[in-house]
Formats: sequence, C-alpha cells, structure tokens
Amino acid sequence: MKTSPITFRTDLRKEDRANVREIVTSTGFFHPYEIDIAIELVDERLAKGEASGYFFLFAEENGRTVGYTAFGPIACTQASYDLFWIAVHGDCRGKGLGKMLMARSEEIMRKMGALRVYIETSSRELYVPTRSFYLACDYRQETILEDFYGPGDDKVIFVKALSQTA
Repeated sequence: MKTSPITFRTDLRKEDRANVREIVTSTGFFHPYEIDIAIELVDERLAKGEASGYFFLFAEENGRTVGYTAFGPIACTQASYDLFWIAVHGDCRGKGLGKMLMARSEEIMRKMGALRVYIETSSRELYVPTRSFYLACDYRQETILEDFYGPGDDKVIFVKALSQTA
C-alpha cells in the first residue's frame, strides 16, 4: 500500500484542540495534567493570536492531523526560541515524520529571527528515545537540572544554534 503524502499547515483551527489531545494522548508519554497544558497552548493561541507567543505546525495525512509542534520566542531574549511540544500520533511513529516536523519548525523559527532553539525533557527512562531523537536532529545536551520534575526526574535541556543562511 502506497503511503499518502504528508502536508503541513501553520493555521490553527478550533478542531485542533481535539487533534492535539488525541496526538499527545496516543504517545503514552504524558500525564493527564501535561496533556491539559498542551491544550492550554492551543486555547491561548486561539484567544490571543500571535500575541500569545505560541506558534504551531501541523502535519496531516489524508486530511487527518497526525503530528504537530508548538514553539515560540523566549521572553526577554533577542533571538532564542523554545520548542514546547513535538508529538507524532502513536500509530504514525517511526516514519520520519518527527524529523520532518522538526526541520520545518526550525525553518519557520529561523524566518521569525530565531538564532537558538531550546528544548527541555525528562531524564526518565521512558524518554530515552526522545533524547536520542533530539541528538539525531543535531541538538546538543546543554545541561541537566537534577530532581527538577521530582526526585530522580531531572530536566534535560537541549540547544541548537540555527544558521541564518540555511
């Protein structure tokens, strides 16, 4: 069976609340309160537009939203951005969609003036593939904040400098 082409969009729609919830839930990585935070970013963008500081990229296959990123500028910095979320639906993982989303998101951030992108994640064993993914996307592990999320659950921060000529 031939795989359908992936299309991308940056416009946020009301139905993306449900799309984001389904995608993030399908990964099996996040607590319910974390899923609620993902939805809060969508709500904030829907309510305030670009002034929210949250920007989105969605990947679709056959009209179904199968992955997304959420990112934005870091307050009080000149050109640093956070990648808040990158998630691919559980039944679409392992097909290179995450790398496509990352590359396109970096390009959007670059065009918005980003020079550096920061990502944070957990040190828990569950997140070994996540950390490996960031390294495979040429992010560098910058630091670890011990016991940040809880005892034995450190915050691992990654960074990537974006070339302005790409």
